[in-house]
Amino acid sequence: MTTFPKDFLWSASTAATQIEGGWNADGKGESIWDTLVHDGTGKIAHGENSDTSIDFYHRWREDVALMKQMGLKAYRFSISWSRVLPEGIGKVNEAGIRFYQDLCDELLKNGIQPLVTLYHWDLPTALYRQGGWKNPASPDWFAEYADVVSRALAGRVRYWLTFNEPQMFCGLGLVAGVHAPFEHNDDVAMMDITKHILLAHGRAVQVLRKNCPGAKVGMAPTGDCCLPKDDSPEEVEKARQKSLSEYPGYIMSNTWWADPVFLGQYPAWAKEKFGDLLYPMTAEEWTLVSQPLDFYAYNCYQGTVDIVPDPSKYDAYAYQGSPQTAAAWNITPKVLYYASKFWFERYHLPILITENGYSGLDCVMLDGKVHDPQRIDFLHRYLREVAHAIADGIPVIGYSVWSLFDNFEWAAGYSCRYGLIYVDYPTQQRIVKDSGWWYRDVIASDGGCL
Repeated sequence: MTTFPKDFLWSASTAATQIEGGWNADGKGESIWDTLVHDGTGKIAHGENSDTSIDFYHRWREDVALMKQMGLKAYRFSISWSRVLPEGIGKVNEAGIRFYQDLCDELLKNGIQPLVTLYHWDLPTALYRQGGWKNPASPDWFAEYADVVSRALAGRVRYWLTFNEPQMFCGLGLVAGVHAPFEHNDDVAMMDITKHILLAHGRAVQVLRKNCPGAKVGMAPTGDCCLPKDDSPEEVEKARQKSLSEYPGYIMSNTWWADPVFLGQYPAWAKEKFGDLLYPMTAEEWTLVSQPLDFYAYNCYQGTVDIVPDPSKYDAYAYQGSPQTAAAWNITPKVLYYASKFWFERYHLPILITENGYSGLDCVMLDGKVHDPQRIDFLHRYLREVAHAIADGIPVIGYSVWSLFDNFEWAAGYSCRYGLIYVDYPTQQRIVKDSGWWYRDVIASDGGCL
């Protein structure tokens, strides 16, 4: 079995809204998720909210100590935009800045590399009320935010991500209307929104390069892909072409977002599909959007087999009777091999897997421990496919489990658990699950025990 590079980024991931709590503490402003969970419309499972979640805002020191015990080499987390800029722009909340500075200092003191995401779905409510991503000023807002954060964390953070999964916060929040802000926008509106997000990414990259010389910068689209029915060259090529198409619907597709950023062009299928409706870009805008990045990050949980001829649709199962997680997501380990292969061969950058994990219905046993053999088996199988990719010459530079902690899972509330660390929400007790200690052993062996 291939061992992983000595400098491999063994990581675990979280997001601010999902773990921090302290939703209005120390001058923090509201995000669209804060507003949503308090609006009384019942859009979150069981009427739950993220007001406290796992209270990371107040318990981060003990949580970093757990990270050290688990041997993490990196920790991926996001910044709460409204914690550092309560109105989204303008006055800076110094308490919010100090929180992230202190967190990074503690991580570094414990030998853990901070891996920072600027935007993980939590637009400040004040900016949403000005039109949010529909507003042509939104790239300027994001650039100001990126400037504040990167100046504050310069010298502390080497790895930066501009956006987490634009497919999801657009597709679920602005088209399907099942995540905040629960809107249903048409294709015309989504063209403007797409362009503004791409320009915001470009502006943020400019700022990060200026404020953090030598930093590594990327973006983290979701990267689920189509799997071949078998490993024959013909089936692999069919799966590749489907994965690079508008599958599974244009706003949710990989190439809708990645081709402009990494190739500086629209995907070919988008020009054919939309024609003159496609958002216009000047030469200067293309240059801004497609500035060179240092790695290709992607989040990936599952794959599907191409059994539906319509490229705008895909089957919900990898195959009939496919094993699934508690979130009803397919368990398809080979997706990490094929996604890494397809994205590397298209974009020619080192690969950083920024999310991959298993949702379960975990509980504390009579012995006071949390035994999660299904999660261990899931991670073991998926990590073997990462090793397969590395053995085939694909430069995978890191892997981040989703998630480090059980947490608030957006509209699903607290109904399923992804964490390597169990959290008893009423008491805030932390228990490292068996999978957390297993992951420690994987890290200690540089993947050799896989």
